[in-house]
Parts: sequence; C-alpha cells; structure tokens
Amino acid sequence: MAQQLKPLALSLAAAIVSAIVMLLLGILGNLGMYIGAFEMMQQWHMFFSLTPIGIIAGMIESAIVSFIFAYLFGIFYNKFA
Repeated sequence: MAQQLKPLALSLAAAIVSAIVMLLLGILGNLGMYIGAFEMMQQWHMFFSLTPIGIIAGMIESAIVSFIFAYLFGIFYNKFA
C-alpha cells in the first residue's frame, strides 16, 4: 500500500513558505532589489504593497491561498494515487 500524503502538514508548510517569500519580497522591494518579482507579486495579490501593512496583508493573503491549494492538492492526491 502506498503512503498517504498528509494534507494538513503539506498545506501548513506551503502557507509558511509562501508567507516567508512574501516577507522577503517586501523587504527586498523596499531595498530596491528584485523589483520585477515584487511588481509581479503586486499584480497577483490584491493587498501586497511596499508598506509594512501591505507586506503583512500580502503575507496573510498568500498564506491563505497557498494553504487552500495545497490542502486540496493533498486530498486529491490521496484520492487518485
């Protein structure tokens, strides 16, 4: 029998990683580095901006979206694998 993927663990890990990436992009964007990546994230996320509140809101938004998609992926993976 194949091992089952743990959807909750996968989704929590994805949420943490995405929040950290958004924090790094916000910090580096404020320092003038990786402006292209920052602008892409600003287009893809409603609340992400260079302000501290915008960075925190972007982190929360990306964590929620990543959590949902990773959780659904884990469930469907277990169902079809």
